Amino acid sequence: MSDKPLRLVLCWHMHQPEYRDTQTGEFKLPWTYLHVIKDYVDMAAHLEAEPLAKAVVNFAPILLEQIEDYSNQVNSFLQDRIGIKDPLLAALVEPGVSANPEHRLKLLHDCRKANRERQIDRYPAFRKLTEMAEWIQLHHDAINYVNAQFLTDIVVWYHLVWMGETVKLTDSRVQRLIEKGGGFSLHDRIEILEIIRDLLSKVIYRYKSLARKGRIELSVTPYAHPIMPLMLDLNSAREAMPDIQMPMLVEYPGGAERVRWHLHKGVQTFRHFFGFEPKGCWPSEGSISEATLKVLSEFGFSWTASGGNVLHNSLRASDPTAPGSVHHPFRLDSTSINCFFRDDGLSDLIGFEYSKWHADDAVADLIQHLENIADVATAGSVVSIIMDGENAWEYFPRNGYHFLSALYQRLASHPRIELTTFSECIEQNLPVMPLRKLVAGSWVYGTFSTWIGDADKNYGWDMLGDVKKAFDKVVSHGTLAEHHLALAEQQLAVCEGSDWFWWFGDYNPGEAVSDFEQQYRLNLTNLYRLLGEEPPSYLALSFTQGSGAPAMGGAMRRGNAIF
Repeated sequence: MSDKPLRLVLCWHMHQPEYRDTQTGEFKLPWTYLHVIKDYVDMAAHLEAEPLAKAVVNFAPILLEQIEDYSNQVNSFLQDRIGIKDPLLAALVEPGVSANPEHRLKLLHDCRKANRERQIDRYPAFRKLTEMAEWIQLHHDAINYVNAQFLTDIVVWYHLVWMGETVKLTDSRVQRLIEKGGGFSLHDRIEILEIIRDLLSKVIYRYKSLARKGRIELSVTPYAHPIMPLMLDLNSAREAMPDIQMPMLVEYPGGAERVRWHLHKGVQTFRHFFGFEPKGCWPSEGSISEATLKVLSEFGFSWTASGGNVLHNSLRASDPTAPGSVHHPFRLDSTSINCFFRDDGLSDLIGFEYSKWHADDAVADLIQHLENIADVATAGSVVSIIMDGENAWEYFPRNGYHFLSALYQRLASHPRIELTTFSECIEQNLPVMPLRKLVAGSWVYGTFSTWIGDADKNYGWDMLGDVKKAFDKVVSHGTLAEHHLALAEQQLAVCEGSDWFWWFGDYNPGEAVSDFEQQYRLNLTNLYRLLGEEPPSYLALSFTQGSGAPAMGGAMRRGNAIF
């Protein structure tokens, strides 16, 4: 047992894929702005409220760009009435309601995409509107008899329930509109858009300010969130899963060059928004391999991180009898980068269990686990809790407000636990454990099974391989103008993002699978058109359909598989 406090790093990963149709600029799905007004502002507010708290906050660069785009669009609408290119957000302030029955039905459908227990049932007025919308969805002809006020009220309420808890507690405009309950006017709708404008325009600065004050460390992910080990070597998937079924694609063409492109573009984008270069990189989905760590070292990152099962697999491969704890930084031979590993058990408790507990009990339980670790920890031990920063909280009462408030307060004042950051751990010269071998994998189960191996995921890789070969051929001919080449490179990056593969396959719910596979096919189609090539006919056809009902709607995974 060490006589010094146990170091604890809370690392929150903020990430949304590219939801825009890059040819039209239209947002096909609204999750970026909805998570801004609910989760990203709340997470900043909790850190601002506790002066002694510290955390690492990781941003995907492509998310930062979308936040900026939304902010600019909302400002342009409020100042010059230039249209907003997100159908749901635009519906909030349209002076009239579409007479098209299909548009009306889609609006009602979209305004039901919220957590039933925590968002819909919490507000009787919205619950009643939702129940009416559900009945109308079962009796489509009834949409012709729905008046504009009903549609207005359900759109307004949808945006109110997606507001962060810290916003609801501090913004008198939100409080007044919730109290009003219905009969919302165009003035009310414009007021909500002004609230959204304020949240969008300030959220990135709030994190930048916290970093400037030393309250958080900001880190980065490769630009469009690709799975770097698979781009470098598809067969790295076999290291943790020797019997995995692989795509027809043998290797991703020019993968090493593309990985470096994403890292360079990611750092460049990060610097644009925050004014400095990050010291750390949370690789997309904590996915690492020996080749990946070498590339990250080339870029000068001092730390990276992954899942606990990656470490366990690696230690077993090096020496099956060697003990190993995730509560230390490690360094792979021949690299200069420190690698921290996620405590999967503690992280999954927050992500999947504590939402069902009373907040005080949940925090007490987590602290008891940390105290138990401190009882046996050696000098220099550090616990890494690494989590999705947005998707867990809708399952907690009041968006996790009571849990997060109590968590930061109790940890900040705990005599045996020290909140810190990965860079501070390195600066304090903590003992770094040697790692002779690294078995490639991600934070999910320690494998890449979430992104490759399933028949539909493999087909997605084959389609990506096809468009990359078309890209390489056109580039080699030198027929693309410089501007069009830059657009094509950007579009290729979007296609290389990990999220499309996450959702492919039967495990996931059907509607989410449909949304993401349509977006993926659109992304590939847009790239072919930028290249001046005819898109393959298979891109007109759906290729994957989900039928599952995974925990938390499939937006999150546990670090350890449950059988």
